[in-house]
Amino acid sequence: MKRGLLITFEGIDGCGKTTQIQELISRFKDQFEYLLVREPGGTPICEQIRQILLDNANNEMFPITELLLYSASRHQLCREAILPALKKGKIVLCDRFYDSTTAYQGYGRGLDLEFIHQLNHWATDGLVPDMTFIFDISLTEREKRMRGKPKDRLEADELAFQQRVCEGFRKIAAKEPQRVHLIDGMQPVEVIAGEVWQTFQTIWREHSHANQ
Repeated sequence: MKRGLLITFEGIDGCGKTTQIQELISRFKDQFEYLLVREPGGTPICEQIRQILLDNANNEMFPITELLLYSASRHQLCREAILPALKKGKIVLCDRFYDSTTAYQGYGRGLDLEFIHQLNHWATDGLVPDMTFIFDISLTEREKRMRGKPKDRLEADELAFQQRVCEGFRKIAAKEPQRVHLIDGMQPVEVIAGEVWQTFQTIWREHSHANQ
């Protein structure tokens, strides 16, 4: 059985990634067997870690504590859910993955990027997404989309932090153009969905041919 595909969706909060995951799933139309997970979360243990990380009551959490908790959740998710699904040939759709750690804890918190790269590698057992979509929007658009909605601990962080995260995602896309697809998230939902679908089809064909 051929190995499945890991597709990750990234971007600042409010960028539309969760909507685009559902758009992609709707186009699968029973053609593909898939698993949908999110970070942090996706398994009972990971969901408990998620509650700790996003709880506004935990605003005294240190950046390295935050980094290690995200990495612990990711390791559990990979071992318990993602890697087994890939071995079964499934397409795994992940709402955030290690690029979020690089963007938020690396560029956002200012933690050492090389250390984060090594930690990402260990936490995932060396797993690299086959395809990553980053949806790019302005901070003004972010605030507009999130207005009136309750914010978790990271969403409520200062504007300067959000700006560093936003720029971090763009730098990630620039460094790995073969894997990462930076998409203008300001476009209409259906236009973005079409771009995601076309890119997915291309990667799927290449993956299928490589495994024949």
